[in-house]
Amino acid sequence: MEIQWYPGHMAKTRRMITEQLKNVDAVCEIVDARIPRSSRNPDVDSLTVGKPRLVVLNRADQADRETTKAWAAYFKERGQAVLETDSKSGSGTAKFSAAVRSLLADKLQSYAEKGQTGRVVRVMVLGIPNVGKSTFINKVAGRKTAKAEDRPGVTRSKQWVPIDRGLELLDTPGILWPKLGDQDVGLHLAFTGAVKDEILDTETLGCHLMAYLAEEYPEALQSSYKLSSLPERKEEENDVAFGWRLLEAAGRRRGFLISGGEVDTERMAKILLDEFRSGKLGRFTLETPDLEKESV
Repeated sequence: MEIQWYPGHMAKTRRMITEQLKNVDAVCEIVDARIPRSSRNPDVDSLTVGKPRLVVLNRADQADRETTKAWAAYFKERGQAVLETDSKSGSGTAKFSAAVRSLLADKLQSYAEKGQTGRVVRVMVLGIPNVGKSTFINKVAGRKTAKAEDRPGVTRSKQWVPIDRGLELLDTPGILWPKLGDQDVGLHLAFTGAVKDEILDTETLGCHLMAYLAEEYPEALQSSYKLSSLPERKEEENDVAFGWRLLEAAGRRRGFLISGGEVDTERMAKILLDEFRSGKLGRFTLETPDLEKESV
């Protein structure tokens, strides 16, 4: 699977980021704690080189706790500050201002020594579409300032958001990967809703997710869909074939039947994706830092 997109507004975003970097003191990158590698645009490192970085592991409430700790350690080892949040409930967002000031402690001390104690700190906020960036900004600001919607590509222009007397955020449009040649990255983005559902076939996507959960989180899958046991994976089966049988088993338990007693696997796939994205199935992380590429 290879997904390619790079709408004009994405290229415009890159130019805007480059132009605005001189106006900010630090960069805050929002990533999805369930897929910290796949939800990072690889261009961000080169675009923002030299700027202090705060990585926000958002949706941490839906991610595996132990793996989130491992990811936090991974980013800290690379000299980046880390904040774990759930932007929908607001958990962790109250610590943002303190995290920024800690990250910029040396710069703030330099300002103070120069008598510039009232100087406003400005932070650029970056993130791929639908990673929860606008919701995060609204929680940090304590009011609805950034447009938030549960679909990719809503924020289309930059806007300055005052947080308190000494802190302002620069909200930016989501910046996606120019090309996805890595199938796992594409699937992970699709599982979490960062990619529009129309791009991929829902049933195929559901099959891949079912196969993954059966391999990595079998107990959660059994419990959620009341399956007495999971089908054994046949040696010659790929993820789609194996996942299809799992979709059928779960759909039958849910009573999603159509004429002839067949299972409505499309409906089951949609339910699976909805329940995965909402956290109803449990806390899952699809990537671990010890398996990551050095380019991350």
